[in-house]
Amino acid sequence: MAILLELDPEIESRLIAQATAQGISPEMLLKTLVEHLLANSSQPIPLTVSPQERAQRFVNWAKSHSNIAAPPLSDEAISRESIYTREDEMR
Repeated sequence: MAILLELDPEIESRLIAQATAQGISPEMLLKTLVEHLLANSSQPIPLTVSPQERAQRFVNWAKSHSNIAAPPLSDEAISRESIYTREDEMR
């Protein structure tokens, strides 16, 4: 089966760069990615989901990170002064 797929120029250049880095053709990379996506998907991916389903997916995604044992950031690390640089202030 052949499928014509039009990509935005930026996506196309990223696809070519990644395929080149792996030493394969862009077509082979796309084929591999699609096969991997379909093999790891137990159900069809809907193009649109209801707001309730989107909220539930977000909650599930957030809960999937509960096992991360990183220490919380300090007040200094999240302060305005540490986020913005001198260059940001000159704009």
